[in-house]
Order: sequence, then structure tokens, then C-alpha cells
Amino acid sequence: MSPHILVIHRWRDRHALYDEYIDHDAYRVTYVTTELGVTSVPGTAAAVRVVPATDDVTAVTAAVDELCTRYGPPDRVVALNEGDLDVAALVRERLGCAGQDTERLAPFRDKLVMAEAIEAAGIALPAFADAPGEAAVRAFADLHGWPVVVKPRKGTASRGVVRLDGEDDLALLRGLPAEPRIVQTFCGDPIFHIDGLWTGDRLGPWRASRYVNTCVDFTRGDVLGSVEVDDPELLPALGEFTAAVAGALSDEPWVFHLEAFVGTAPGGAPRLTFLEAGYRVGGAEIPFVWREVHGIDLMRAAVDIQLGRRPDLPVPGSWRAGGWLLVPTPVPAPCRVTGWHLPDPPTPEEGPYACVIPPVGHLIPRVGGYEHVGARFRFRGERSSDVEKAVIGTAERFRLECAPQQPQQPLAAAAAVVRHGACVR
Repeated sequence: MSPHILVIHRWRDRHALYDEYIDHDAYRVTYVTTELGVTSVPGTAAAVRVVPATDDVTAVTAAVDELCTRYGPPDRVVALNEGDLDVAALVRERLGCAGQDTERLAPFRDKLVMAEAIEAAGIALPAFADAPGEAAVRAFADLHGWPVVVKPRKGTASRGVVRLDGEDDLALLRGLPAEPRIVQTFCGDPIFHIDGLWTGDRLGPWRASRYVNTCVDFTRGDVLGSVEVDDPELLPALGEFTAAVAGALSDEPWVFHLEAFVGTAPGGAPRLTFLEAGYRVGGAEIPFVWREVHGIDLMRAAVDIQLGRRPDLPVPGSWRAGGWLLVPTPVPAPCRVTGWHLPDPPTPEEGPYACVIPPVGHLIPRVGGYEHVGARFRFRGERSSDVEKAVIGTAERFRLECAPQQPQQPLAAAAAVVRHGACVR
């Protein structure tokens, strides 16, 4: 009987090309996914089970039990979205599958454990502490000063991140859901994200990008963008820093998405400070930009690692610059698109090469993460400055109009397809 591979999957778009990574004829590949994600499951899947949410442990466990009854326990479990890593680890432990368990996952998902590992490696990071309640946060601020940042130890996409500027702001914590949190000193340096592959002892292909606005700003209604950097003076320092972080968190291969503060030290040298890291391909448009601009599929490497294979990705001799832009909905989701407008750019090079713009009538669901947002754009160019100009220009020109919808309205009422690929004007 052929081996059983279980995939926990949540994307509607083709973030991961599973049928190119796994031979669906040689393996029995089953999927646990959502109503939104089922449309991108390969038609050659052995079986599909739909759950309300893929991070719902109870629902996923029931679905996995059904699949195990028919196909036996899976030999391997694949989960590529950061929000699904915890449930995948629990499934592996429960069924005795090979692969990452909760203990090995902890340095990548628990920000307190992560910070302790980075500190032990001598890498610069903001002062931090566990934050079980207001008293702990107040004591930390008394020692290190205000402002401080409080965030969930297992948060994603800036969920639940709160900046407190003084003792009066402690009241902001009282309305938050109960969950473990960490407190850190505030760092005002610009935030970069760095993506790529750690082979176990060295860096494979990697790219550093500077955010346009911040992830926290995006949760407040601002656009969020990113531009890959080509600064020859900064990149060597970023590479050394990235290798130190990747090696501090694991001596095994892993695909990383890490974030760092990048400032300037006295004397003009780069000042690099660790923010956090994810055991995954970066979100937003990062997997698409890597495939379409650089010809490298980070998702393939992530799948290979979870299947026990050694990833092998090319390192280009030269790189083009890539970038992306996310535009939030003008009103909170769920909302229905009533119109949008994107004038032609001044030159073809100053526009996106691909976009995902929901058509008029489309219902944008209330779903976490960066896939189901107002609109998504991807950019490429020979220099970072060209890409940044295109990102900012598109953000200024694009307009999206939406009308609020009742949360209980079923997703099935959404318009059929989101425009994807080359922008149609």
C-alpha cells in the first residue's frame, strides 16, 4: 500500500503547488482544508475533509480520524501556514508520525522561548519578559522604561500587538482575550523582513526586504508593502545576522521568514536587532514573488523538509528586485466590493506586473492573515528604488470601495473568482 501523506491547507490561492511537490499517484495524499481553501486542493487528492478552520484542534482531529480510518495513520503531515504549525505538531504527536513535534516547534512559535534562544546566542534583541498580567508588565516597565510592546506568545500577522506608552495604557490589556503574552521594550528602528533557506549549517538563497509601513499599521487600515533591498553596504551585515539567527534556532534545514529592526549605530554601521522569526515561507505575496521574479519555490523546500527530504534550491548569480503591496478594505470585513479604480501608471515599469483585485460584487470574508484583503499587487524591477517607486505609486492611485455586510452572511454568496495574474486594465 502506498504511503499516506496528510496536508493541512487553508489558502484559496495557489500559494503552494502541492501536485508539483508530491507525486499524487505514488502517494495517497489527503487534505484537511476550509471552505475557502478547498478550491485550490489538487483534483488528484485521495480525499478531502472540510473544517471550519484549520487551527481548530477539535475539528481537525475529527477530520484526521476519519481519514485515518480509511487510509491509516499518515506517514508524514504537511502544514505550510504558520497558523497551522501547532495543530500539525499535535497530530504528529498523537499519531506517532515522523516530523516536528511541539517541543521542536516551540522556538519558532513561542516568542518567549524564541527570545530566550536568541539571547543565549548573543544576538541583539529588545529586552523581554513573560507577561502573564498587568503587574508583570508594570514591573517590566519600571525596570526598562516606557513605551513597551505586549503581544501574544503565539500570535501571527501582528494579531493582538499593543504598544503601551505609560501606566495609564495598562487598561488596554483588560479587553484582550486570555492567552500567554510577552512584553518587550519598544524599538523605533525600521523593520525589515528576511526570507530564505537555512541548509543546517549555512544560508541557501535569501532576500532582505524593507517594509513600506508596518504590519501593525496594516491592522489599523494603512497599506502594507515591501521592497527587496540591493544596498551593497547593508546586505553583508544582514547576511551575517541572518545566518546567526537561523543557526541559533536550529541546526537542521528550515525555511525562514524573520523580521529585524535595522537602524544606524554611532559611526554609521548598520545596527541590527532581532524582532521575531517564523518557521515558514513568508506571507503576503512573498511565495509568488520568489517563484515569478526569482524562479525559486520556497514552498517546495518547506514541503521537502516536512517530508524528510533534503531541500535543494538554486542560488542565483544575480538577483532582480521584487516587491509587493497589500491594500486593506476601506470598511471592516465581511464587506462586499462595490467598485475599484486603478489608473494606468505613468510608464509600464511603474505598475504592478500581477495583481489580485476582487471584482465588483465579491464578498471579502472576515478571515485572518494577508490573503483575504482588499487587493494584492506584485512588482519587479532592476533596482530597489524602481520597485519602491512603483509600490508607492500604486498605493496612491488605487481606490477600492466596499459596503459592510452582516457577519452571518454565508461565504457561498461571494462572487465567483478573483482576478489573478497579469493586471487587466
